[in-house]
Amino acid sequence: MEFNSSSPGTIPVVSTLTNPFDDNSLACDNGQARKPIAFWPGMYHSPVTNALWETRPKTFERLLDPPKDATPQGELLTRTPRQSRTSILYGFSTDYILREQYRDPWNEVRIGKLLEDLDALAGTISVKHCSDDDSTTRPPLLVTASVDKIVLKKPISVNVDLKIVGSAIWVGRSSIEVQLEVIQSTEEGSDTSDSEALTANFIFVARDSKTGKAAPVNRLSPETETEKLLFEEAEARSKLRKRKNVEEKKEIQNGEVNRLEALLAEGRIFCDMPALADRNSILLRDTCLENSLICQPQQRNIHGRIFGGFLMHRAFELAFSTAYAFAGLVPYFLEVDHVDFLRPVDVGDFLRIKSCVLYTEHENSEKPLINIEVVAHVTRPELRSSEVSNTFHFTFTVRPEAKAKDNGFRIRKVVPATEEEARSILERMDAESMQSSKGKKRRYLA
Repeated sequence: MEFNSSSPGTIPVVSTLTNPFDDNSLACDNGQARKPIAFWPGMYHSPVTNALWETRPKTFERLLDPPKDATPQGELLTRTPRQSRTSILYGFSTDYILREQYRDPWNEVRIGKLLEDLDALAGTISVKHCSDDDSTTRPPLLVTASVDKIVLKKPISVNVDLKIVGSAIWVGRSSIEVQLEVIQSTEEGSDTSDSEALTANFIFVARDSKTGKAAPVNRLSPETETEKLLFEEAEARSKLRKRKNVEEKKEIQNGEVNRLEALLAEGRIFCDMPALADRNSILLRDTCLENSLICQPQQRNIHGRIFGGFLMHRAFELAFSTAYAFAGLVPYFLEVDHVDFLRPVDVGDFLRIKSCVLYTEHENSEKPLINIEVVAHVTRPELRSSEVSNTFHFTFTVRPEAKAKDNGFRIRKVVPATEEEARSILERMDAESMQSSKGKKRRYLA
């Protein structure tokens, strides 16, 4: 199946590096030289963000420089998913520079960069849905609140054209859920279900850019049966998220002590009698890695905050390294289980990103699972404070070709040494089991 970049609504993605064999002049509109997109302020630059901005420059210029003393949108509109639907096309088969920008060591697409692009496209779709096309009103501030799930269904080759399609599938009073599908096929005539390589669901919340309070968003009216089904499923997820905290507190009060004690029992042997501890187990704290960075202006979004996709990219790279160091073999990404954006990250913030192997699963001996937790902290030494800004949960297995070379390969069991670690493990396990009970079992275990 070939993708056509000339089809309506499809935005072609091109490399952001200069081809040394090209001598193209600066792009002009109506014969007048326009300021290059690379010089626009408040923007994290990548092939996808550049393509999205070039397509809708007026919309993003309003976000960058809203009219002074403008009033918020007065009348909410009713939109359809079709009106926000956007697709982008990576011409990997013909653009060798773009291909090199996305290539990983295994000739597949770099998942970290793809996570950046998914966040950028989801943000654009939410902006399209909320736009009232009135240049006199103040557009809402849209921020990523969480990522519900990102599941990789098959490897994504860097040598074959790739397409991402997405639209708004549900809205609440001030929140929007956007679903994205990554499509890639090597066979002529393959249907979409066979070509779907990855799915992702992003939740955005709208805030008034002046007051910081929740801002209402345009209504959504699904048209097709598929759109209605997606709306109902997203509505159910929203209700589930609202009940989650209350149910977790009840569970802790109704017998969590026994589960905590069972988890902590083996950890105490490591701490008190390390010579007698199980050699096939390891303490959680011994699986940890950490990165630190100062957030730079080049990493900010149009609202002046650090681009969420950049944070996801950095978290993924650390999670991958953690899984690699833990397993001793090259890991293979399976899914992003959940991401929470708890507080914004600003330019100049001192960000510490910490990761650990939270727990492992051995039910499928051919595909043992490694569950990684990554937590980002905004640290302020001058104030003696450290706040959690983001939490990420990733699942990896081991690349089959790497496992085949090591017949003695075995994934170790991770055990907690503290009650806090044990609670983190139980909370994540319960979240996974809850998703499974709702029919969201991992397809890669089928």
